[in-house]
Amino acid sequence: MYDPCYTCRRRRIQCDQSQVPCKKCLKAGLECYDRRPLRWVKGVAIRGRLQGLTVKDASAASVSLATLDRVPRKKSSKKIVSSALVRRDHNDHTDVVENEASLSLALDTGPVSNLDRTSRYYLDYYNDQICKVFIVHDSEENPLRRLISLAVNDSLLLKAVLALAARHRANSGYSFGNAVVEASPDLRQIHQHALVFKHQAIQGLTHALNDPTISEQDTTVASIFLLIFLDLLESGSDKWNFHLEGAKRLITNGQLHEVQAGSSKDPGRTVEQIRKFIIKQIHVIESLGATFVRPKLLSGCTSLDHPESLLNETVEQSFIGCPEYLLHAVQCLSAYRDSMVEPQPQPSTTSNTHMQDITSVLDLIHKFDCYTWASNLPESQKTSSRYLSNLCKLAQSYKLGALIYGQRVLDALLSVTTPQDELVSELIGVIDALRDDGRLLKCVLWPIFVAGLECQSQAQRNFLITSLENFWLDTNCLNVVNAAKALQSYWQKIDKQASSTQWIFDIGDLDHDWLFI
Repeated sequence: MYDPCYTCRRRRIQCDQSQVPCKKCLKAGLECYDRRPLRWVKGVAIRGRLQGLTVKDASAASVSLATLDRVPRKKSSKKIVSSALVRRDHNDHTDVVENEASLSLALDTGPVSNLDRTSRYYLDYYNDQICKVFIVHDSEENPLRRLISLAVNDSLLLKAVLALAARHRANSGYSFGNAVVEASPDLRQIHQHALVFKHQAIQGLTHALNDPTISEQDTTVASIFLLIFLDLLESGSDKWNFHLEGAKRLITNGQLHEVQAGSSKDPGRTVEQIRKFIIKQIHVIESLGATFVRPKLLSGCTSLDHPESLLNETVEQSFIGCPEYLLHAVQCLSAYRDSMVEPQPQPSTTSNTHMQDITSVLDLIHKFDCYTWASNLPESQKTSSRYLSNLCKLAQSYKLGALIYGQRVLDALLSVTTPQDELVSELIGVIDALRDDGRLLKCVLWPIFVAGLECQSQAQRNFLITSLENFWLDTNCLNVVNAAKALQSYWQKIDKQASSTQWIFDIGDLDHDWLFI
């Protein structure tokens, strides 16, 4: 038996060790090396800031280097790239990002090696930073990270990935108290990168939607999905609802075409996992997003719902970790809220039926067992008891938020105002218990905002603003800055009024249709 060949080890597959060359290399049409081959490279180095430079221009380039890390970072943010550098390319006058440290992606091989250095930097930034921001529990099974293998072969998806990374990087130069500051030259450059990538992504999306073949591809839906996340980073009030409706329509049409064509083609494990992830997260965005916008702004789309998702929940493939059971309950409550704004008055029998239905939904939410939910997650078998307890609190925050929201829907139907001080205090206590766990605190913007709409004391309000600031430090999402401003504006409004307002209707009138998740 021969030693495993270098080629198989490089490909991270098991060599059959049967002959030289081995059968796997023969089948793949690859050179079967017994050891790492010598490689001739152009330039004085194969990586780092001198990569690709000759002796003649290396010294000149080193003088013109300007670090991206000169952009001010928040104290709590971790430095992912130790020496990320921007160099002005004298030949084509474009900004090139370099990196002395070894990037976490294999940027010197495969399709990634064909990208320019700026794109490679932001692709690595996406891998290091973005993938853990928009997921509850980062792991090797992170669907957002699996998008990278698709992005390097799809221009539209790649531009969406790069736009997301560049915007997050640009936001790191802002502060919670002042998100519009006088930008340094370095920050302006990163901001320009973000705008260029976004423009290219929107252009690519326009082209894709005009081509029936491309529009049905999974990468097109994935790109739209990332543009929703981009809106969270930019404001949380721009075009997220349009992207959401477009993604739902493409998914529904794609499912319909597969049924009509009787397609049984296996898309592959990675693509299938990404499909399921995107469908689930669109359901999350639709269910919770509908609560803080004008009634009936979003269209219902039950064809995307999968009952089996209740049995396959995992926080390793979840955006915010809200239990599916509670998502369905909130979606039902929003439907009852929307029915109250019908132009035609409802018959008394219909109102009585709705009252009974809403009461039943509230009872079901009350009976939801957060500990059982957390214990049944696959991650519960390999996590500490403390983390399991925090997952239980995460579910509890959404349970309490759903109860508060549901009670206000019932109050609107009955034209009453039920005191909810105890529920609000309990919810604030749960949020307080999560403040030391950055992984989970970044998942509770919706419960924080619900608590903010209900709280009356200044101490509670101050605590929630502080929680939002901590949320900002963990995510760089400008929608949380706008959430704080929206709450402060709402508090000023209700403090001037003698009676409380029906925020389930009024919150959608605060200038924008917000996505606070």
